[in-house]
Amino acid sequence: MQRRFFRAGEELSILGFPGLMLAGLDRSSAGRLVGEACEAGINYFDSAPVYGDGEAERMLGKVIAPYRAGVLLASKTLQRNAAGARKELEESLRSLRTERLDLYQFHALSEPEEVERLLAPGGAAESLVRAREEGKIRFIGCSAHTARAALLMLDRCPLDSIVFPINFVCYSRGDFGAAVLQRARELGVARLAVKAMALTRRGRRRDTYPNCWYQPVEDPVLADQALRFTLSEDVTSVLPPADAVLFRLAVELSSTFEHLDPAARRELLEKGRGLRPFMPLR
Repeated sequence: MQRRFFRAGEELSILGFPGLMLAGLDRSSAGRLVGEACEAGINYFDSAPVYGDGEAERMLGKVIAPYRAGVLLASKTLQRNAAGARKELEESLRSLRTERLDLYQFHALSEPEEVERLLAPGGAAESLVRAREEGKIRFIGCSAHTARAALLMLDRCPLDSIVFPINFVCYSRGDFGAAVLQRARELGVARLAVKAMALTRRGRRRDTYPNCWYQPVEDPVLADQALRFTLSEDVTSVLPPADAVLFRLAVELSSTFEHLDPAARRELLEKGRGLRPFMPLR
């Protein structure tokens, strides 16, 4: 598994482990997936207390111990005030059975008002900075669902990394994500991508992929193109869908990753123009 520079001498595998995938699994199945990931060379493990109402994080904490020293363990907070963020951090540390998180992130920013709240006096940013000074976290990042929130956060807060959807359909329908990547590169902020293998919106039924609120790419050829597209956009690492079958497909594809050539990129973007984006492009 190839690795790319993250921060301060840290390198991340180009594919990460989506902790949400462990929600609903027994300990044996969860341990097997984590073991497979580490054996494949994956060293970036993502989690959040909201995944499975805490179940995913607690399960990850039970099975990650044998590999903990060799991985970058990340979690997130939905809280926008200092007290709430600190409480959620402490809960994640207990669930993950660790004294320190490598990366802690402001989760799911969508509106500029959220950015203003967490950066204001008494906001969550105060809590994360204090936790870093105390050695409870190493790096500070954020995940965002809109370009306006992501760009504002990049300009207002010194971040180590940012998580953002980088997807061929979203690029083809609105160049969505390009400005965020460019600004992050200019600031030296690591780019962590999600939704590379998202195809389009889906209906209410989620029988096949219960942890995916979008319709994922199932065809292996298109999945390879979609994953290669995102990895070719100068991102640090990609989190695949939180589904064991699709995760294993992504591991197989990323282990032989080669950059998408310009002709193949144009062809893929042309395919994307005929698809409905899985999320609003704003």
